[in-house]
Amino acid sequence: QVQLVESGGGLVQPGGPLRLSCAASGILSRLYAMGWYRQNLGKQRELVANMTSGGITNYGESVKGRFTISRDNVKNPVYLQMNNLKPEDTADYYCDAQGPNDYWGQGTQVTVSS
Repeated sequence: QVQLVESGGGLVQPGGPLRLSCAASGILSRLYAMGWYRQNLGKQRELVANMTSGGITNYGESVKGRFTISRDNVKNPVYLQMNNLKPEDTADYYCDAQGPNDYWGQGTQVTVSS
């Protein structure tokens, strides 16, 4: 089993930065990717960014060049650095870990508004 806890969400002005963290615990050795998704009410959950255990990253088209996913090693949190935030980035952000099963955190809310 894997447990994921997100932190770092909040209210930020357009153009500002925010960093999300996802701390993972449990049996981490069997995970092959971790990442972030986001969802707004009535919409499908969409990929923001993910990173494989080999360090390969993948980003959603709308965040490329603005967001960066990073992780030092399997024991450290996964970070999502979000820069130049836009109102359309407002959503609930979820940490995801992929292994023998797909694991999700509870989510953290990001609101971009002046």
